[in-house]
Amino acid sequence: MDKERINEAIPHKEVRLVLDDGTQHGVCSIEEAMGIAEKAGLDLVEVAPTAKPPVCRVMDYGKFKFEKEKKDREARKKQRQNQVDTKEVKFRPKIEEHDYGVKLKNVRKFLADGDKVKVILRYRGREMMFQEAGLELLNKVKTDVEDLGVVDQKPELQGKQQVMIISPIASPAN
Repeated sequence: MDKERINEAIPHKEVRLVLDDGTQHGVCSIEEAMGIAEKAGLDLVEVAPTAKPPVCRVMDYGKFKFEKEKKDREARKKQRQNQVDTKEVKFRPKIEEHDYGVKLKNVRKFLADGDKVKVILRYRGREMMFQEAGLELLNKVKTDVEDLGVVDQKPELQGKQQVMIISPIASPAN
């Protein structure tokens, strides 16, 4: 699993040696390099196997692995933070005012958290005849959240539902 070869696992006869303080020792035999590492109480780690001659470094391998894993964890954490989720909120064309308020509050909360919102307006049965009312509802949602978000995808009919995507406005604080 580990890409680096350490100590006896290094197959080369000659290596370019870098000491633990970062200074170049030069090209030496693997036995001499192992002796220097052993004398310092550290490991000999192959850091550039494709170089001519291969580069090895005297270091504490356990500490090196720990630092590398810590850096990888931080990178993954940052990647997750930059990821934008898409949340869905579903409406119906003949929605009551209170229900509209609750769903609008959710849309505003999602946008404030930095997530995209997919607003879905679902039609059932004869409601397909009232697409103008549905479009008015989607436009009302758009105007009610324009301080927090901007429309990415204008309302578009997909089968028996209209879909609109709203992205959060990038705040200058970030």
